[in-house]
Amino acid sequence: MKVAFTSDNIAGASESVFQAIIEASQGDAMPYGNDESTALVTHKLSELFECEVEVFLVSTGTAANVLSISALTPPWGSVLCHKESHLLQDENTAPEFYAGGARFVGIEGENAKIDPEWLKKAVTQKIGDVHSCQPAAVSISQVTEVGSVYSLEEIRAVTSVAKEAGLPVHMDGARFANALVSLGCTPAQMTWKAGVDIVSFGATKNGTMASEAIVVFKQPLEEKGLSFDRVVKELAFRRKRGGHLHSKMRLLSAQMIAYLTDDLWLTNASHANAMMAHLQEGLKSIPGVKINTPAQANMLFCTLPLPMIDHLHSEGFAFYGGRWEEGVVRLVTSFRTPKEGVDAFIHAAKSFAERTV
Repeated sequence: MKVAFTSDNIAGASESVFQAIIEASQGDAMPYGNDESTALVTHKLSELFECEVEVFLVSTGTAANVLSISALTPPWGSVLCHKESHLLQDENTAPEFYAGGARFVGIEGENAKIDPEWLKKAVTQKIGDVHSCQPAAVSISQVTEVGSVYSLEEIRAVTSVAKEAGLPVHMDGARFANALVSLGCTPAQMTWKAGVDIVSFGATKNGTMASEAIVVFKQPLEEKGLSFDRVVKELAFRRKRGGHLHSKMRLLSAQMIAYLTDDLWLTNASHANAMMAHLQEGLKSIPGVKINTPAQANMLFCTLPLPMIDHLHSEGFAFYGGRWEEGVVRLVTSFRTPKEGVDAFIHAAKSFAERTV
């Protein structure tokens, strides 16, 4: 069985999500989020995160990230994120466009995680100097761009630096569920209880068709002396200004409701993570294969011999390589990755290695 490990975006949507869209499309409902389904999403996410939240649904992860950031920083501010973060490397210039020209600054740190000591330096440089952009917000990716996961302690280490400097913290949670399953904690523990103010609650990679949620937490913002009401008001206007206020919002809401019902989101993420764990374990014992950053969720970077890469591609397996150092490939599993496909990939790599030893 030949399968693709290019991205979790290649998987479609869960059946219950499609069914929910079909059901939501029947009859009429008030537009622009003034419907019962959208109100239910806010209620469900408030329960999930165990606190008062405001929710803004959008249809892409890019929109969720850049709209969140735009409400946290002025045009003369800087957003501090890891130098390898998706926000800095893979959102084109959408962040600068939506944030009115704010600067995005890459921070050092191993395994694509912000190093708190480097962050301390960044948040204290040239404060009040009109010749320099001013630190305005911090953003972390969970899961990171190399497949690592911030522990709760690592999140708190970053947010404590931000809190001391009075800066809000955004979490890019494109693979939020995968990280949560990996840590075995609650959504509250991984976000506002750890000092995160706003999260891009990703769902598209993990089972919806096009539904992402910006979730704003009141308590951590107000503990920093920041206005929850201001951020919420800005997001409402910025979402409309940015073209992401869907008139038939109930079709996005229906997806999110189905995603959260009966723990579908956790079931999907658990499968994706399990398939990656199985894949990583199988690759470890193959001569010539080097695990670069051990996968903690559903993404793995490893180095393969170039002839092995060519062989696997010729056998019909799809995955990204050639974008990083020579021989480095990225493998990603999804909620629909079959175990038989993982076994086939491992077998093909192992058979090739044995023939060439």
